[in-house]
Amino acid sequence: MAVTAAIPFSAQAFCGFYAGKADASLFNEASQVVIVRDGNRTVLSMLNDYSGPLSEFALVVPTPTALQKGQVRVAEKATFERLDAYSSPRLAEYHDSDPCRMNFYWGEDVFPRPLAAPMAAAVGAMRGATAKSRDAALGVTVEAAYTLEEYDIVSLSAKQSDGLETWLTENGYKIPKGASAALKPYINMGMKFFVAKVNLKEQQRLGYSMLRPLQFAFESEKFMLPMRLGMLNAPPDKPQDLIVYVLTKNGRVESSNYRTVKLAANENLPPFIKPRFKEFYKALYDSSSQREDYKVVFTEYFWDMGWCDPCAANPLTTEELRKAGVFWVGGDEASNFRQLQSAPAVGAPGSAGKVTVPVMPPRPPGFIPGGGAQPVMLTRLHVRYTANTFPEDLMFTQTRDKQNFQTRYVVQNPYAGSVAQCSDAVAKTDCESTCNMRLSNLQRLLAESRKNGWGRSERYENKSADDLASECTRACRDSKASALEAATRYYQRELPERLAREKQTLAKLTGWSMADIDGMAPRSGPAAGGGDVQPVPATDNRTWWQKLFGALPAHRRSQG
Repeated sequence: MAVTAAIPFSAQAFCGFYAGKADASLFNEASQVVIVRDGNRTVLSMLNDYSGPLSEFALVVPTPTALQKGQVRVAEKATFERLDAYSSPRLAEYHDSDPCRMNFYWGEDVFPRPLAAPMAAAVGAMRGATAKSRDAALGVTVEAAYTLEEYDIVSLSAKQSDGLETWLTENGYKIPKGASAALKPYINMGMKFFVAKVNLKEQQRLGYSMLRPLQFAFESEKFMLPMRLGMLNAPPDKPQDLIVYVLTKNGRVESSNYRTVKLAANENLPPFIKPRFKEFYKALYDSSSQREDYKVVFTEYFWDMGWCDPCAANPLTTEELRKAGVFWVGGDEASNFRQLQSAPAVGAPGSAGKVTVPVMPPRPPGFIPGGGAQPVMLTRLHVRYTANTFPEDLMFTQTRDKQNFQTRYVVQNPYAGSVAQCSDAVAKTDCESTCNMRLSNLQRLLAESRKNGWGRSERYENKSADDLASECTRACRDSKASALEAATRYYQRELPERLAREKQTLAKLTGWSMADIDGMAPRSGPAAGGGDVQPVPATDNRTWWQKLFGALPAHRRSQG
């Protein structure tokens, strides 16, 4: 069984900045980005939220090329939700077996047990002659202007940052302080600028109240994510979060200009952390980010879309992957990518509210919807940074590493019992009557074996009934003693020591104090570490004076 949780972060980063007509305090509230990349082909999807009204503002994003009509579409928020759910940190839950089980098989092992038939493993589908003149004077060129559903879009090129800042201001946008300086490096790189403004009338007509994601398809040699402009809308000293889902064909993705680090994972945690898993993971990420001085890119997940273990959610289906922009699934990837760039925009007549997905070719025999044969790798990267710690945009590289990784944590639930309960259970086993039944059954099996030529059992043949009965009784008593010893060892030593280690791990990962951690733990029961009940022998064979004075029997004294 796996317990999973999508961890909510107050993320405040984005690939561009907001420029609003109103004086409202517009700043990036949350940000997630999906990047689909193969060769020079890129499909970029952006989802964000912000604090403030939706009234007229524009999102300004640097892009490697001027995005023409057809290269931009409105995406589905569900894509981000599915990727988040599939790659989110997860808690795997397991349960201890009964430490008091009696391993008493005497008389039941006359013949070798048949080997279990191999089990077939199957992996399911988890799976807008004066304006132009003014523009020219400012060094700004409107490369494209069109409406896409609730968005009015303009794609610009500029020769100088002051001119672009002036153009935006003269066209009614309130520019954040420092925009000119932030825009200059992108202009020097020859990049274009995508400006999307919400058309409130269209938005109301379409019935949407929140900003929907935008998706771009373009070709560029640079595998990058512009993020510096996003700092203009955020408080200067407050760290910002950005989660990037990168879908590739071959291998894990990491940053090529910042250190990429895998978060601590696959650690055992105390059982009482289960209802506080979100709190735990947030503390772990806070602690890890602070320790790295907000200068690294964290890997939270890397796996393919064929399977997962444990799965926080099913892998994305082929249709969901195509909506995310994965153009190579289903074959003929070059044609699929051209369709992404040239297909009718989402706002075309008769397509309101729909996402245009190229028609899939026939599926091959044995195709598993949503998984199995999908050549899609997902890397989830999480960045927490400030303007000082991340002075450059994120540059990426696709590695050849295909080693699966996930931020997985383990809870091993103790067996609900005690030494006393084990003692009571063991005492209820009557060895004499049990052995009488075992012996009778054994003799019947031996007789049938001799009659049918099944072979001989060297362990039981050529022994008298009395010898067999004595042997069975000794085996029964030994198994009772072993069960009680195992339960005593489990509840009084192994379980407390394991819980102590798990608490230390929790403190190391989160920075929480041991006093705070102890305050979270239950006061009694197995999850508290056990040991609250003293062991009682299965059979009290002490003399009357040993019982009177509380002395242990001889065999217990010899055990120390």
